[in-house]
Amino acid sequence: MSDEHPTQPLPDPRAQWVLATDAGAPASAPGAPTRRRRWPWLVALLAVAALVVGAWFAGEYIARGIVERTIRDQLITHLDLPADQQIDVDIPGQILPQLISGRLDSLTVSSADVPFGGLSGDVVVRATGIPIRGDAPAESGSATVTLDEAEVRALLASVDGFPSETVTLAEPDVVMTTELQLFALTVPVGVSLTPSASAGDLVLTPRTFRVADAEISADALVAQFGAIATTVVRDWDVCIAQYLPAGLTLTSVQVDGEDVVADFDIDGAIVTDAALQQNGTCA
Repeated sequence: MSDEHPTQPLPDPRAQWVLATDAGAPASAPGAPTRRRRWPWLVALLAVAALVVGAWFAGEYIARGIVERTIRDQLITHLDLPADQQIDVDIPGQILPQLISGRLDSLTVSSADVPFGGLSGDVVVRATGIPIRGDAPAESGSATVTLDEAEVRALLASVDGFPSETVTLAEPDVVMTTELQLFALTVPVGVSLTPSASAGDLVLTPRTFRVADAEISADALVAQFGAIATTVVRDWDVCIAQYLPAGLTLTSVQVDGEDVVADFDIDGAIVTDAALQQNGTCA
């Protein structure tokens, strides 16, 4: 007679650690891929990436400081500026790739009260494609020089017969006062002069005349005072080459508020050509 409920064998007590270990683990389906724990590798990769980025930015910071400091030191040395002259250097973009390529893409240098040739003014220089090794020229360059009223007087004092001590600035003109003789009378004449650039020189062209607080035309002034009026009804050419490196050419000039602002084109070869770095001359 068979037993409808056969007795199952008791588990071996020595195998309890196996049962306890496997009880909480779900069975894997036959043929299912084994899941690997990949997150530690990801963390390690991110940590390495962070170190690389940190090293790059540390190198960028150090390289930028060295380049900017070198530019300041060179300017102070070559322009004979005071050791404490404030010079701002701006190099856009990341500097390490530019150093590797051998050129600075763009550079702006600015400083206030820069002395040059007996004058002083605020100077901003902009350049592109500046080589950092070899003897190649820069791609392009420009400069802006700003002179206040006192410096404009000092500049115009070099012009023969020009009453520079009377000069004032009244946008858009440089205003001077002179005197014309009419028999025994001395008549003050105010002249508003419009500045412009011509062949690299500064030119002052009369725009209006004032006699006894009344504005008159050039023709009326000549008709009233005769040939002597031609000492006033004339352009004034002002050579500025003696104050600036030969590699700079005046391209525009205007009165802006209480200052005269002059723009210059810079020959890219000034980087390597010593002759262009020397001041020009006036005939």
